[in-house]
Amino acid sequence: MAVSDKQLVDAEALCPHRLVLEHVTSRWGVLVLIQLLDRPYRFSELRRAISGLGGRGVSEKMLTQTLQTLERDGLVHRDAKPVIPPRVDYSLTGLGREAAEQVRALAQWTHDRMGEVEKARLAYDEARDARSRAS
Repeated sequence: MAVSDKQLVDAEALCPHRLVLEHVTSRWGVLVLIQLLDRPYRFSELRRAISGLGGRGVSEKMLTQTLQTLERDGLVHRDAKPVIPPRVDYSLTGLGREAAEQVRALAQWTHDRMGEVEKARLAYDEARDARSRAS
């Protein structure tokens, strides 16, 4: 996700809504938004919660980049408290909550319909294999 400032400005100017959609539906963006629906999290707490969802865990670098991107888009609020040791909490803004609810609904739909998707994949693969054998 390392792009130059010029590339970022060009992409935003050409299709700003598409860029936000990419941020919201990115691999880690989805998980961050859904997790923050429950409550505010500290950074390390959020990282553990996302990593506990299965699969490979998110690196500190990727989580930092994702949070900064979502914060820039107005979806995540970063609250740095001037205490020792430093404490930073992340929560959803109103806009972020709205987006997270939509993302969670889509995630729930995929969960509910996974059996049908697997059947469709199997039927497609079998038809493709049959066409290959016939050729």
